[in-house]
Amino acid sequence: MDIVNHNKAAWDNYVDQQDRWTIPVSDEAIEKALQGEGDVILTPSKPVPRHWFPDLKGLKILGLASAGGQQGPVLASLGADVTIFDNSEKQLLQDKKVSDRFKLNIKTVQGDMKNLAVFPDNAFDLVFNPCSVLFVDDVKQVWKECCRVLKKGGILMTGLMNPLYFQLAKIQDQYILAHPQPYSDLHSLTKEKLEAHLKANEPLVFGHSLADQIGGQLEAGFVITDLYEDDWGRTDELDQFMPSYIATRAVKS
Repeated sequence: MDIVNHNKAAWDNYVDQQDRWTIPVSDEAIEKALQGEGDVILTPSKPVPRHWFPDLKGLKILGLASAGGQQGPVLASLGADVTIFDNSEKQLLQDKKVSDRFKLNIKTVQGDMKNLAVFPDNAFDLVFNPCSVLFVDDVKQVWKECCRVLKKGGILMTGLMNPLYFQLAKIQDQYILAHPQPYSDLHSLTKEKLEAHLKANEPLVFGHSLADQIGGQLEAGFVITDLYEDDWGRTDELDQFMPSYIATRAVKS
């Protein structure tokens, strides 16, 4: 199974369907950011605390798997030097449209987030990675690449999913533990459900363990300096039971 190309096509399709995560920020949001007021998210609801960021003026930021014209244009409007790297060309086009309209000079690069060879070592001050590592099968390789392209003392901000979210299934109005950890659409779904999933052109997802998601950052050479939890914004049934998301701030040691 070619996971990278399948997910690329799936996200291109999401753009055509105007999925929530493919719709660029409004012109009003960019105008506010140009005046110094703007928030970005790593998870569905909570904005990233402003104290997580250093001075954004001239800061070299890699928006990793964060295309869609949402976070990148806001960060660029606040003064950062932004490069957006994403698997989906149509998602990247959303950033380019906003960048061209407001002359934000955002650079866009298409590729697999597990392979950042297009960038040299120590190229960025900050990697901003909204919740997207669930779309790759090897999250530890992502952390290694993030560490390589960051300068010493550089910051990694990332959105993660609680692996328990993928382990649960609803049966007769009750949630049960249905899948072992780590979860994978390729191996956890029945043959029939996987075939339907692929036919519907839905992206393949992977519920990585916390050991790989957080411990993997430490193993790659980061120090976790802060984190917070989030949910779907009270739009998912599981929100009443647990936060499904975790955002972490890490520094390259």
